Amino acid sequence: MENPPMIGKNIQKLRNARNLTLNVLSERSGVSKAMLSQIESDKVNPTIATVWKIARGLGVDLQDLIDSNATPKRKFAVNRSEAIKVLDTAEHGVTIKVFSPLEMAGDLEIYMLVFDPKAVLASEPHMAGTEEFLTVIKGSVKVTAGGNRTELHKGDFLAYHSDIEHAITNEGATQAVISMIVRYTGVQG
Repeated sequence: MENPPMIGKNIQKLRNARNLTLNVLSERSGVSKAMLSQIESDKVNPTIATVWKIARGLGVDLQDLIDSNATPKRKFAVNRSEAIKVLDTAEHGVTIKVFSPLEMAGDLEIYMLVFDPKAVLASEPHMAGTEEFLTVIKGSVKVTAGGNRTELHKGDFLAYHSDIEHAITNEGATQAVISMIVRYTGVQG
């Protein structure tokens, strides 16, 4: 079954409306710039999997690319407290709550981390270009990323590349709580 030729024009229209270059959409979607160009000019018929990647890169629903009359839906996604996942970690004394929905994984992830006194969360390097953004909600923590090291207190914010070994430590005698956002900006396979 062939996809209607309007998909390429819909992609181009949505990309232009968002002021995105082919390079940026390629990075966001994981679809090559050459392939995007061919799809937009209706020279190739993309697979549904490819169209889905492009839709995700544009931040729209798949249907928005298929239906030329569709008005892109504005995102309004609720993740109820009972749906919040708690990750099990090998590190004793660290609780990780995942606030972001599963479809955001590998793109932008939002967490709440609770550290018992003296607890450590050590991480291997993430994908190249990955960044973490921390805000201390309660207590204080020490953050090490490669050769950089700092202590953060309630209300402090830190942005750092996490594509190197990094660790967060609660060296205090009371619980520490931090909000963490992870943004993956590297090339995905």
